Amino acid sequence: MSQRQVLQGLEEYQKARLQFVQKVAEQATRPQNIQTLQNAGVISLLRPLLLDVVPTIQHTAALALGRLANYSDDLAEAVVKGDILPQLVYSLAEQNRFYKKAAAFVLRAVGKHSPQRAQAIVDCGALDALVICLEDFDPGVKEAAAWALGYISRHNAELSQAVVDEGAVPLLVLCIQEPEIALKRISASALSDISKHSPELAQTVVDAGAIAHLAQTILNPDAKLKQQVLSALSQISKHSVDLAEMVVEAEIFPVVLTCLKDKDEYVKKNACTLIREIAKHTPELSQLIVNTGGVAAVTDCIGTCKGNTRLPGIMMLGYVAAHSENLAMAVIISKGVPQLSICLSEEPEDHIKAAAAWALGQIGRHTSEHARAVAVTNALPVLLSLYMSTESSEDLQMKCKKAIKSILQKCTYLPALEPFLYDAPPNILKHVLGQFSKV
Repeated sequence: MSQRQVLQGLEEYQKARLQFVQKVAEQATRPQNIQTLQNAGVISLLRPLLLDVVPTIQHTAALALGRLANYSDDLAEAVVKGDILPQLVYSLAEQNRFYKKAAAFVLRAVGKHSPQRAQAIVDCGALDALVICLEDFDPGVKEAAAWALGYISRHNAELSQAVVDEGAVPLLVLCIQEPEIALKRISASALSDISKHSPELAQTVVDAGAIAHLAQTILNPDAKLKQQVLSALSQISKHSVDLAEMVVEAEIFPVVLTCLKDKDEYVKKNACTLIREIAKHTPELSQLIVNTGGVAAVTDCIGTCKGNTRLPGIMMLGYVAAHSENLAMAVIISKGVPQLSICLSEEPEDHIKAAAAWALGQIGRHTSEHARAVAVTNALPVLLSLYMSTESSEDLQMKCKKAIKSILQKCTYLPALEPFLYDAPPNILKHVLGQFSKV
């Protein structure tokens, strides 16, 4: 056999391997093929190709495995049990940028399904390799690594702590400062996933200087980036007064109020959530939001959107009003009560109606003036009918009952009380009669 024939045989074998991995990677993009590929034992066929001498075959095999693992927890488990993760981790440090991106994609695809899968990634030493990838020259490699780290952190505080302990946070903060929008988005998202679990984890993110860089990005025109930045600031703010004050000190007001007028629904929702997480802590923080026009801006935002996008804004008005008479009056002056009444009547979802009922109760419970402001919007009959409706959820009935009681105990506006004499059940009627006796 001549040398040419020997080489031709090897070339054909190489071509066949390449065609095989490309075909599998392409077929794995279509859900209808997944079961057939799994039944054919394709994972064990792809595994040796991760060590192939041809770089294109290596990273295409990794890409195919990532697409399979991404599809379902069963396939992710098969990748873990197939002892593929240690091979990927080893290669992350050695290979070219295409392979690194594909390997990080497999780790993300496995880790996203459950804490157990993410723990398997931690156990095989992947975090160290992923953190090293955050310093890679190629922005695509950084992005793939940040994405995988975010998906691992998302599950619980222990996994987040493992990511923090490997030194990921300062590098993620550096990634936010890179020019590539996709990398900024994923890094902000990963910081949000780390911050959400506990005050200590959020403090780690703050100590790395994240707040200033996140705050500077609020005005970026990219909607998806704004969503992630607002989410990260919300997850930091929610834990404590100190953390919320640090976010406020980064001068996010009144800049963040422009996001309430954004075309993107999720930007609006996340901006309302951020303002809510700050307002809930203290009267002083709520007063600061009032002073910057935040209550009026949130009220307008509630009026321009529907459904779950409204929910954080509704709750924010309730939190502000709960702190004091003056703050509740600020919500009234900002025309918050008519908007909440509209939400109570219009929204089909019980949990949104319940939030509106709770917020109205927080506004109306302070003085007769506050109660009258709620009563004149005709909210009381709506609250009563929702309380008495058998179709209302238990939570909605409870919130309506509490709101009615707290408003009635301050209400001296007779035209609003009179309909209750005919419609109210005895446990509500006693409060109505009590008010008549005061007038």
